[in-house]
Amino acid sequence: MPIKLESHQDIAVLRIDHGGANTLDTDSCRELVLRLEEVAQARAVVLTGTGRIFSAGVDLKRVDEGGASYVSEFLPALSDALLAVFGFARPVVAALNGPAIAGGAVLAAACDHRVLGTGSIGVTELLVGVPFPLAALEILRCAYGTAPLPSLTYSGEVYGGEDALARGLVDELVAPADVLERALAVATRLAELPAEAFAHTKAQIRQPFHERIAEHRHTDDPEVERLWRAPDALAAVKSYVDKVLR
Repeated sequence: MPIKLESHQDIAVLRIDHGGANTLDTDSCRELVLRLEEVAQARAVVLTGTGRIFSAGVDLKRVDEGGASYVSEFLPALSDALLAVFGFARPVVAALNGPAIAGGAVLAAACDHRVLGTGSIGVTELLVGVPFPLAALEILRCAYGTAPLPSLTYSGEVYGGEDALARGLVDELVAPADVLERALAVATRLAELPAEAFAHTKAQIRQPFHERIAEHRHTDDPEVERLWRAPDALAAVKSYVDKVLR
């Protein structure tokens, strides 16, 4: 399974385990939604990756192989997975055991707290030639504010260590060997807060972003899909895959 479930006392650990780079495809996105439903009663969740990568984002090889029809299947699954993390009522802590790039960075932003052990974080979609789904952009806006979004998204830069901390992309740095332990400690501390009060406060903080997504997703998602399906975009994805991933 692309998302493995582990239990550390009453904290659920969801570990992305999909290929060498823990990429997001239709199957891993749907699996993440199902796993979050499965652990809905856990006191808190830690989301992490397998090996030395948190998540390199969208599985562009699948996009290249599947073409336009795969894009139409994948994009709704991606948004649903991101929103499942973003809307989870209990605390969710990201244990960044390695790079969190593009969709992986958005997945980290959807969490309540980000602990970086090693690697870098950044959103690189525009460098590949495709736009962000509305859900992804609103999650980034919630986590980091509106003002940093242009430099964060237009540049496609990735930031590690102290740079990532200074820009607010992560909440704390720890030794690579300690990232999961520290994330579990943060999750445990957050889980000690009254569950209903925490859930209500979290919903209050995120309400404006959920409302914007709900109001505009039905018109924005088809436009994002059109841009991803465009021959020029698919050619850019193929070029990126050929030059970088193969």
